[in-house]
Amino acid sequence: MFKFRRILFLIFLLIILPLLVYAVLRATHFFGKAFGDYANIYVDCGSSYPVSAGVWRNLAQGGEEKGRMLASVVDKVKGLKPEYIRIDHVFDFYNIVGRDGSGALSFNWSELDLTLGDIKAMNAKPFISISYMPPALSGGDILGMPANWSEWELAVQKLAEHISGKRGLNIDGVYYEVWNEPDLFGNFKAGGKKNYFDLYAHTVSGINRSTDVNGFKVGGPATTALYKNWFNGLLKLAQDGVRLDFLSWHSYTKDLDKLEQDFLSAKKWLLEYPGLEDTELIISEIGPNSENDPSYDNYFGGINLLATAATLEGNIDRMFIFEIKDGTGKDKYWGRWGLLTNDKFGSPEEKPRMLAIRFLNGMAGRKVAVAGRGSWVKAFAREEGGIIKTLVVNYDTSGKHHEAVPMTFANLPSTEFTLKRIDYGGGVTVEKVATSSAVWRTLQEFKPNSAAIFEIIPVK
Repeated sequence: MFKFRRILFLIFLLIILPLLVYAVLRATHFFGKAFGDYANIYVDCGSSYPVSAGVWRNLAQGGEEKGRMLASVVDKVKGLKPEYIRIDHVFDFYNIVGRDGSGALSFNWSELDLTLGDIKAMNAKPFISISYMPPALSGGDILGMPANWSEWELAVQKLAEHISGKRGLNIDGVYYEVWNEPDLFGNFKAGGKKNYFDLYAHTVSGINRSTDVNGFKVGGPATTALYKNWFNGLLKLAQDGVRLDFLSWHSYTKDLDKLEQDFLSAKKWLLEYPGLEDTELIISEIGPNSENDPSYDNYFGGINLLATAATLEGNIDRMFIFEIKDGTGKDKYWGRWGLLTNDKFGSPEEKPRMLAIRFLNGMAGRKVAVAGRGSWVKAFAREEGGIIKTLVVNYDTSGKHHEAVPMTFANLPSTEFTLKRIDYGGGVTVEKVATSSAVWRTLQEFKPNSAAIFEIIPVK
């Protein structure tokens, strides 16, 4: 009997146990799928219409160092073709506001103009975060309220007249954002004694008094995250006639679902204020983490940027990639937020996120409708010169998700074309296609955290 039981046990080990393991793995895969949707990309090649250059074509520089921090990277940044460059610390880094012998306010633009000149040399326009409080107005506290609101309004008026003024730098289309992360820097509240909405209303009052100026936009609140009470406060001011051209917030996350939920919430809140539903939505700082993080220095950071752009493209007006250049640290690569390393270690070197922007810039042209995105796979499409371009990115923070992505191209521009796959990080494959239909389908494999641009090039 013992020998018979032993034989049964060996049979179990050799036959039954592998089957059980297989069943468990299958069940694990099945339940894993239940928590995410697989993509089935559908591109309507005949749907193109004009749009802006791209949600990603905006960069921000933080207050890592005083003075002309961007001077050493002008040519490198110019190559990214940015539309706007955001700077903060305008009033406390550039020694703009002082007092003359009589105690009246005086203004010196020479230091700021050097940085604005660097932005111009990048073929970009300035996005000005009106921060922080000039020490001359607050008794030295750059995060405090001004001693006199009329002096703050005058400082803001002069700032707008200098940058946007036809007798100043004569720049059209400047954005003015009221403060930088007021919930953190200054501990402003959406109401109460230190009320951000007081700061906003007085700032708009000053900027509206600027004369002989080009068109510009003003908005806020540039909070550390998206908060409904801050949005509601500004929208109520707008209902009362206070100018509000855009709403802004900051987003530091690796979670694409969080990104999507934020812009859906922001759009929903706008619908609660008739007449204001078309107010621009801007993420004026964006990145994978508000703290130092290795992803700022490695390949994953580039994939995160591609996935972020694919998630937000067509859903908000602008996102500002934070930041252009690292501050100084003891090491060349220290998880800082920059696209480029600091000059302390020689000529600034490009990081993977900068390469990702170049990859995104390959998606110029008119917008093409795309449907069928999934939980991991995101996509958007453009048309340029008759070529249909579709960017697809498979993004997974755990680095484990493979996916075979069905792609359908409808209303093809030609029944004969070349399909060119350009992989992020290197590699190009080309396939000649001839079809008798206006619809063509393909199945494309994506490893975890990979991306590719697919070009449909008609045969002429």
